[in-house]
Amino acid sequence: MRLQHWFGSLVLAAMIGLVGSGCTKTDTPTAKNNSKEAKGDSKKDDHGWWCGEHGVPEEICSLCSDVAAAKFKKAGDWCKIHDRAQSQCFKCDPTLYKKYEAMYVAKFGKTPEPPPKEEFEK
Repeated sequence: MRLQHWFGSLVLAAMIGLVGSGCTKTDTPTAKNNSKEAKGDSKKDDHGWWCGEHGVPEEICSLCSDVAAAKFKKAGDWCKIHDRAQSQCFKCDPTLYKKYEAMYVAKFGKTPEPPPKEEFEK
C-alpha cells in the first residue's frame, strides 16, 4: 500500500511539473519568430496587435508573417526591390505609413511610435 501511495505521489508531482512548464506560443519553432520579446519590443500597450519594428498590424506584416507575405504575393502586391508587400513598402513610398498609423490611432486613440528610420530609407 505504501508503494502505491509513493508511486501515486511521484506521478502527481511529474504531472504538476509538466503542466507548470507547458510550452508557450514563442516556444514553437517557426520560420520567423513573431514574439515581441524576440524583436526587442517590450511595450505591452498594443497587446501584440502592432508590429513596432515594421509599422503595421502584426497580423498583416509581410516581413514577420509568412502567411501574410504569401497573400500579398498572390495578390500581386509585392515590392521585389525591398522584399515586402508593396502596400507596406515605406522605402518606396514613405507616405504609405500614414494609412497604418491611422489604423493604430483608430484602435488605441494615440499615435504609435514610428518604426526605425531604416524602414523608410532606400
